[in-house]
Amino acid sequence: QVQLVESGGGLVQPGGSLRLSCAASGSMFSTSTMGWYRQAPGKQRELVARISSGGSTNYADSVKGRFTISRDNAKNTVYLQMNSLKPEDTAIYYCMLSRPLRNYWGQGTQVTVSS
Repeated sequence: QVQLVESGGGLVQPGGSLRLSCAASGSMFSTSTMGWYRQAPGKQRELVARISSGGSTNYADSVKGRFTISRDNAKNTVYLQMNSLKPEDTAIYYCMLSRPLRNYWGQGTQVTVSS
């Protein structure tokens, strides 16, 4: 069984930075694609960034050049460095671990960008 625990969310002013972390339990982390998703009020959950087991990354157009996803397989942790934050980045951010038969989700962490 996989458990994902996100941390690092909070309130930040526009232009500020935050780093989200997601710690995974179990033995599947290093061989799994990991992703960060977000859901704003009244909107569908959307992909923010994804990193394969080999380290290949892809990003939503809205965050390219501002956000960076990375992983530390020794710590079973995936990170999302968020810079130049905008009010429209406000959402609950979820970590996902992808396997062939199912995806696993964390409980989410709130990010609020406001002055």
